Amino acid sequence: MSDANSSYGAGSPADLAARAAALDTADELGKLRDRFSLPDGVVYLDGNSLGALTTGVAARIAQVITHEWGTELIQSWSTGTWWTAPERIGDKLSPLIGAAPGQTVVGDSTSVNLFKALVGAARLAGPGRTRMLVDASTFPTDGYIAESAARMTGLTVMPVDPSRAAEAMSEDTAVVLLNHVDYRTGRLHDLPALTAAARAAGAVTVWDLCHSAGALPVGLDEHGVDLAVGCTYKYLNGGPGSPAYLYIAERHQQAFDSPLPGWNGHAEPFAMTPDYTPAAGAVRGRVGTPDILSMLALEAALDAWDGVSVEAVRAKSLALTDFFLECVAAYVPAGKVESVTPAEHGRRGSQVSLRTENARAVMDDLISRGVIGDFRAPDVLRFGFTPLYVGFADAERAARTLGHIFG
Repeated sequence: MSDANSSYGAGSPADLAARAAALDTADELGKLRDRFSLPDGVVYLDGNSLGALTTGVAARIAQVITHEWGTELIQSWSTGTWWTAPERIGDKLSPLIGAAPGQTVVGDSTSVNLFKALVGAARLAGPGRTRMLVDASTFPTDGYIAESAARMTGLTVMPVDPSRAAEAMSEDTAVVLLNHVDYRTGRLHDLPALTAAARAAGAVTVWDLCHSAGALPVGLDEHGVDLAVGCTYKYLNGGPGSPAYLYIAERHQQAFDSPLPGWNGHAEPFAMTPDYTPAAGAVRGRVGTPDILSMLALEAALDAWDGVSVEAVRAKSLALTDFFLECVAAYVPAGKVESVTPAEHGRRGSQVSLRTENARAVMDDLISRGVIGDFRAPDVLRFGFTPLYVGFADAERAARTLGHIFG
């Protein structure tokens, strides 16, 4: 942990607004803000919880409701775009997680997909393995699901600090579940190294990408990840409750045994046979009838990524978070906040978390002044930086407003 007031102190308050304006002028991604509908006068730094509305979604959903559902009725399942949506949209978002087509299917929630992935991973693991390593600081639902999946598959959950996870992997390890970015602190974990360590130990990896997909390069194929899950309503801007996704590496698809063998994942779903035969490929990760309205809203939202490279997004994310920390150091009185987000770029996601007293009241005050972040108990202010629509002037205003509250 580092004191935000001592680690970043190069800028003076008099220069920061001018620097922010210059940085925004030079920002090649700045024009992408027009792809989003954001209220005037608001600095939105909570895209790590719920992404902003993209401009094409409302018209697309209106068309789905009035024509595809309202006029075409049930025919849209067979003549329109509905039936193939889970795998089609999976392929559309795959470049954002570094996956080739045919390995990602969209549907259900992150929790449901995580259950599928963990049980499926345990069934893929070799015989005689008894442990499931789980990120000790994980989002609570991941822990709940892991405990259930472990009971179902006869494994024992072992909580580990991700920074020490490689040391805990052994011939007894069946499954390793880790978060790419810690939801509370914004700490980025070393996916390539930890995946390689798990592979060397003969374990199957499951990565939770909820706080990294759409904010930084992931490289699932490049780094040999086995299985991954993630939500789409954060940095991918799919909308509240938008469907999650499940990645099944091609080499595992034939052997992947889902614990939720629903009719949508059947090789012949309309044959209505009493016995289950899984579909080929990642499609076997489907379960029941998909939520078409949310799914097609997500598909439209992903249009905001047209022509955008994740590498450029990552570069801006790091520049934004650096600049925000510098502004915090300039505007906030010394000792009032402490950064719990790693300063090193290689260990930082796309958010800044600041520890402070009375954090809930401070965040409520920020929101009342038009700066929207969020609070995590007991004492953390979280600020998510979504480079597609957040600019440097937003970062400067947020820090300046925080300074006014403490001033």
